[in-house]
Amino acid sequence: MPLPSIKVPSRPCRSLAAVLPCRFEIPECPAADVERLGRELGVSGPLAQVLVRRGLADPARARVFLAAEEEHPPSAFSGIGEAVATTLGHVARGTRITVHGDYDVDGICSTAVLVRALRGLGADVDYYLPDRAGDGYGLNATTVRMLAARGTRLLVTVDCAITAVEEVAEARRLGIDVVVSDHHAPRADGRLPQAPLVHPALCGYPCPDLCAAAVAYKLAQALLEAAARGEAGEPCAERAQGMLARHALERDLDLVALATIADVVPLLGENRTFVRRGLRALAGTTKPGLRALMTVARVDPARIGERSVAFALAPRLNAAGRLYRADAGLELVLTEDARRAAQIAEELDSANRERRQVEMGIRFQAEAQMAELGERSAYVLAQDGWHPGVIGIVASRLVEHSGRPVVLIALDGDTGRASGRSVEAFDLLAGLTACSEHLLRYGGHRAAAGLEIERGRVADFAGALSAHAERVLRPQDLVTVERVDALVGGEELGMELAEELQTLAPFGRGNPTVALMIADATFTDVRPMGEGKHARFTVESHGARARAVAFGTGGRLPLSAGARSDAGTMQATFTLEVNEWNGVSEPRLVLRRAQPVGALGEEAGLADAHPLEGAEEDRAQAPAAADREELVLFAL
Repeated sequence: MPLPSIKVPSRPCRSLAAVLPCRFEIPECPAADVERLGRELGVSGPLAQVLVRRGLADPARARVFLAAEEEHPPSAFSGIGEAVATTLGHVARGTRITVHGDYDVDGICSTAVLVRALRGLGADVDYYLPDRAGDGYGLNATTVRMLAARGTRLLVTVDCAITAVEEVAEARRLGIDVVVSDHHAPRADGRLPQAPLVHPALCGYPCPDLCAAAVAYKLAQALLEAAARGEAGEPCAERAQGMLARHALERDLDLVALATIADVVPLLGENRTFVRRGLRALAGTTKPGLRALMTVARVDPARIGERSVAFALAPRLNAAGRLYRADAGLELVLTEDARRAAQIAEELDSANRERRQVEMGIRFQAEAQMAELGERSAYVLAQDGWHPGVIGIVASRLVEHSGRPVVLIALDGDTGRASGRSVEAFDLLAGLTACSEHLLRYGGHRAAAGLEIERGRVADFAGALSAHAERVLRPQDLVTVERVDALVGGEELGMELAEELQTLAPFGRGNPTVALMIADATFTDVRPMGEGKHARFTVESHGARARAVAFGTGGRLPLSAGARSDAGTMQATFTLEVNEWNGVSEPRLVLRRAQPVGALGEEAGLADAHPLEGAEEDRAQAPAAADREELVLFAL
């Protein structure tokens, strides 16, 4: 018999401006499907449960997912041939090519991938990264005129320009050919730049959720393959150069993995392939800049994983673009000089520390505004003096704790620049489109977006966005759900299962860390750890015992009012991981949520242990605590 869906109401989670209800949800999991996967794939019952509940009951599909080897040719982008022919024509003629990127990790890495590929082909290539404060996001007309004046004849955009219809037209008017590679949503009116496009969603690519660096990698791959075949009439020497460059491109998978993780795209399909292969490339990278970055972040290359990329490397690479210019980050990943790489890495580490201080100040001010506003369906907060490069991070924090879409506006003179973040159920880009009459400019994704606005329109925009969110969001959309992947007994929670669950990695958006439920757990021997920030304890179930930790709980187990750590049998969810310390590996449970058995339907019980805050505690080469909170990738 299939297990029925179970929803367990509970007390509110921690929040800033609102009370957030939470519930367990256990999707159906037919026993026949579990047994079939176990038989045909040779996996354990718990792993088979995870696969079934994540829509992979078919053994063939599950096998493909676990292998993480999905890959598609660049030709799967419809129309990429025009972009390749245009670019190789300029390479052959020796005209100036400029790669225009963006100031975040994805923009930096995509620029580096394409610049390195074009250099490998012998192109006359330079690059331009916009200044967040001075230029704003994307391609603008002033930049186009500046590039034309300095001799650019081909402009290749990465991570931007799918909405830059007028700017691309201006470039063509000034005699600049343009190739647009991007992954953002196009304009609401459907207009596209009049240029060759390389865009996974618009060009029918089988994996539409590639980050910009992966799109750039595919474009570079197409360029190098065409050059090796001599499709643009290159002489034999240049064809040979193209073949060598194609082999060198494989070494840039480290950059693609870094960007894929940092840009929080779904880790499904080809993205899983990029990250799994790219992490191996990152572990053995010969790039002096990435080695130096790992050194300052105290990340052991031999143990590099998606967590250390997300919470240690990405924040530092982002730091320069948030506070100053992103050119330092790009120079870091392009330089071949180890001494210069070490200098830049130290500068980025210092900038990241400064960013954290700026972020803290903005967050306190924004929280005060939210408290004053009271309950809203969506929050628009604005203030003079906020740094436009940091407000996006603060918006993410506020969304996490309030469960509402949040837009922060950094006001300066008569205008303001804003960053917004959203909850899963609310399409932020659609929300901005619905309120576009109040905006000067906007763009982005469903989950994150940016905009420019006149100071005098802020109040109208705030009201319009909140009203739109109230119409769109249902009460259940604002409930935090703990989705259970597998029901397990204490006797199953050993090293064998911990290692087997790692075959599901890389974890992130679209493939979260596994939530294992123990329906009859008993918690004993609770002790504070990590200077009182966290708690360690013992879990007992079915006569078996396991070590467990609860992070970010102030040294106590996060049980609701009226529930005690000795309250008897608990329903609890955990992540099971391999903990390494002083050369010893052992299984460890990380508490996610817990409630006393029998609290079904009552307003009591659900704990909210935060697995991100301190999730690397007590690990060798662990990132610093502030870095672990940088990206909310492993969301429940």
